[in-house]
Amino acid sequence: MRRSVLIGTGSALPKRAVGNEELARQVDTSDEWIVERTGIRNRYIAAQDETTASLATDAAKKAIEAAGIDATSIDLIVLATATPNQTFPATATIVQDALGCNGGVAFDVAAVCSGFLYALGVADSMLRSGMASRALVIGSETFSRILDWEDRATCVLFGDGAGAVVLEAHEQADGEERGVLVTRLHADGAHNELLHVDGGPSTTGTVGKVRMKGREVFRHAVVNLSDVLNEVLDEAGLTTEDIDWLVPHQANARILEATGRKLNLPAEKVVITVDQHANTSAASVPLALDAAVRDGRIREGDLVMLEAMGGGFAWGASLVRM
Repeated sequence: MRRSVLIGTGSALPKRAVGNEELARQVDTSDEWIVERTGIRNRYIAAQDETTASLATDAAKKAIEAAGIDATSIDLIVLATATPNQTFPATATIVQDALGCNGGVAFDVAAVCSGFLYALGVADSMLRSGMASRALVIGSETFSRILDWEDRATCVLFGDGAGAVVLEAHEQADGEERGVLVTRLHADGAHNELLHVDGGPSTTGTVGKVRMKGREVFRHAVVNLSDVLNEVLDEAGLTTEDIDWLVPHQANARILEATGRKLNLPAEKVVITVDQHANTSAASVPLALDAAVRDGRIREGDLVMLEAMGGGFAWGASLVRM
């Protein structure tokens, strides 16, 4: 069986960290208000010379270094982002050129907070089919560029950053089980207005700003995420007790806690970085994954569940044996 094995992770953050106290001097909010409702204490904001492409490139380089491979061996780059450097060409092609692996496949995926899961699913399919042998899957965002800094309901929630993984196609013998095991993805466009950007090239000719109805998003997130996690476990013939680590989209500490309770998953099995990074959209899952790999929590052989839900609504989950 041909499977996509994760052989390296990496991440990158902008230089500037912005704590709640600093934000409270610009917006009608407070550290207590933000922490109580979201669990967020800090986020990183990109400077003008820090872009989605530059952050993605830095994260990719670290993942490639961790994998111990040459960048020129990468023949597929799938980059998830809602904040590309340009409308076109794809930001993935900018990263490809910066890494010096031109000539392979490189494209962007737009599924907002679920972007990394969508990108992982696409890359996994292409590796399994033989269309590529080594892939970079990246989530990178400069979400601060599309925030309304006068809307405290949204601007306190998001930050910038990037995360990346290197996948390699492996032929596995019977009984061997490493790599991406099961991925399930969903979308429901009926809920567009609950979490969206109020602009775009074809409608307003502007980038627009993030708009969100938080309570409705929270309700859908808890239900959809628990459903898709159970769907993946059923397909794999496993239960929550088999999961070593849950690496969820870092949207809100309350969503993470509610999802964990719904699945009867112990809090100590959930990787949480939302307090330090805030919601970095498509970068959220790979950022958290890299943090847990580098601090030694997630090790080779561990069974890891990745999950996310965001605008669209789009949501999904992937079960990976490290």
